[in-house]
Amino acid sequence: TSLMRQLLAALPSPTSNSLELGPLNFRFYGLCIALGVLAAVSIARRRWAARGGDPEDITTIALVAVPAGLVGARLYHVITDWSRLYSDGRWAPDAFLIWKGGLGIPGGVLLGTAAGVLMCRRLRIDWRHVADSAAPAIPVAQAIGRLGNWFNQELYGRPSDLPWALRIDFPEGYPPGTTFHPTFLYEALWNLALAGLIIAAGRRWVLRPGRWLAVYVVGYGLGR
Repeated sequence: TSLMRQLLAALPSPTSNSLELGPLNFRFYGLCIALGVLAAVSIARRRWAARGGDPEDITTIALVAVPAGLVGARLYHVITDWSRLYSDGRWAPDAFLIWKGGLGIPGGVLLGTAAGVLMCRRLRIDWRHVADSAAPAIPVAQAIGRLGNWFNQELYGRPSDLPWALRIDFPEGYPPGTTFHPTFLYEALWNLALAGLIIAAGRRWVLRPGRWLAVYVVGYGLGR
């Protein structure tokens, strides 16, 4: 049938959003975020070392900037989706259930960058050079983190019958079998391309300190 052909042509969604190991339960959403952070720190450490810096500086900065970024990302999500998800007393405890999804990247970048700048000043290093070292690492972290949306079956777009359309188990407001644009995947691929562009262009051109971070911000904004 046409429905069967559509299901076979679509990208499947995971059957579970968590991993159970005995009494422990790990949400794939959180695991993807953690893997993204580890990858970003590793990339930024190598790039900072190539500039003659101490890689431990990046780890020290990350210990403050990453939690600040998560708080900022969650605040941005709660504020921008307040009327839809959290008004009329629904914010408690829903606003704190971060493992169920809901992180606004602009808020995370803003607060995470601010915390990073403060840590750079405390370490007495130029935050602009550190920012350039981290510029391609940030979109790599975002790309890995976006896989968490796949496990949560969220952040999909309009209905689509393209071969890479995504099948959602319980599409809200649509009949069973409807497939959608995997917008989380589009953003992940854009982020990886942006990271590659920054790395490749950085080998050819020398910009003023801090400008590669600006390239990331503009590039990410265009992708969004």
